[in-house]
Amino acid sequence: MRPIHALLPLALCLALPAAAQAETLALHCGQLFDSAAGRNRAEQTIVVAEGKVREVRAGMAAVEGARSVDLRGHTCSPGWIDLHVHLGNQSSAQSYSEGFRLNPEFTVLRSVGYARKTLQAGFTTVRDLGGETTLALRDAIAQGLIEGPRVYAAGKSIATTGGHADPTNGMNHLLEDAIGEPGPAEGVVNSPEEARQAVRERYQDGSDVIKITATGGVLSYAKSGDGPQFTEDEVRAVVEAANDYGYRVAAHAHGKEGIRRAIVGGVTSIEHGTYMDDEIFALMKKNGTWYVPTISAGRFVAEKAKIDGFYPDVVRPKAARIGALIQTTFGQAHRAGVRIGFGTDAGVSLHGDNADEFLFMVEAGMAPAAALQTATVNAAEVLGVADLGRIAPGFRADVVAMPGDPLADIQAVKAVDFVMKDGVVVRQP
Repeated sequence: MRPIHALLPLALCLALPAAAQAETLALHCGQLFDSAAGRNRAEQTIVVAEGKVREVRAGMAAVEGARSVDLRGHTCSPGWIDLHVHLGNQSSAQSYSEGFRLNPEFTVLRSVGYARKTLQAGFTTVRDLGGETTLALRDAIAQGLIEGPRVYAAGKSIATTGGHADPTNGMNHLLEDAIGEPGPAEGVVNSPEEARQAVRERYQDGSDVIKITATGGVLSYAKSGDGPQFTEDEVRAVVEAANDYGYRVAAHAHGKEGIRRAIVGGVTSIEHGTYMDDEIFALMKKNGTWYVPTISAGRFVAEKAKIDGFYPDVVRPKAARIGALIQTTFGQAHRAGVRIGFGTDAGVSLHGDNADEFLFMVEAGMAPAAALQTATVNAAEVLGVADLGRIAPGFRADVVAMPGDPLADIQAVKAVDFVMKDGVVVRQP
């Protein structure tokens, strides 16, 4: 048996978040972004206790028994939510060989740094859409063992044979034969029955959300980046099984026909959506489907496609063609009135640079207030979580603050220097 004194440092570390939550804090904000109304409110005091927002008072109010935090030169906002990340990896010229060289244990340890960067940038919640090791990362963060955002994890994405998330893509036949034909347990399906089984496998794994790859992808080792890869019946089977377990379904999709099938099949959100048009926009509005654009990833891959050797030859033309279009599609979708949630595809783009997406949205024609709403109230609705996305009594005390006013100059989102998650200050000026 280990001596008790050897366990004390661990016990103290685990006790710190709980002790911090027990402290009552009064955050004195120069102004507060009201995410529900989409406007700033001048001089507000946020009272935080036991991990929740207890009340919001007008002015720089004195709060008896509370420790004051001076944010008078700052704009406070609800903690931001990124609906599309991959904390288990990050793009590099070595990405395509890493799966053959790196052990899962190393991948998990590396992701700890990615998680911390994400939280420090102001993103207190993320939806991780693909990566088995992220389930363990999620649990370690939730238990206070490491610092990171609150994670809603999909685990293994669901694909069809040869599809964007088929783990055997790019392998020679000797490796394929040694590994065996992937099936629903590995997230590869070829019928409605197998689609249902794959959802049940994700339930067994402990996933929080389901992700399908409804079309080809940019970075997969395959020729098509936009062809449809699920039938309507397969999409419906995924959604029906997901509904049984209380899951929402996100659909990676670039090409129009695959997007149409995913919408008709009942998915919650379309991710990327490169080749959407007015017909698809109308269908999304009719069905209440959300759009998560990931402009950051599009711009990143288009830029890296210019570098010899960064991507394999089969990937490079897709990255150049598809990546360059996403920002334009986003602007068209926004003008058409499609409901938009915030997502970057960080892991394709760089972790910690998530706030760049706000700048790209505004550049494409969205007002700064609306851009901030995509990462707060809108994103919380996509997740189906009732106590995130606003600073109001009873909501989780997730607060970010930055000098200046992002509604006047969206560049302010890149200067976050205060972050609170669940009532615990994890970054401060």
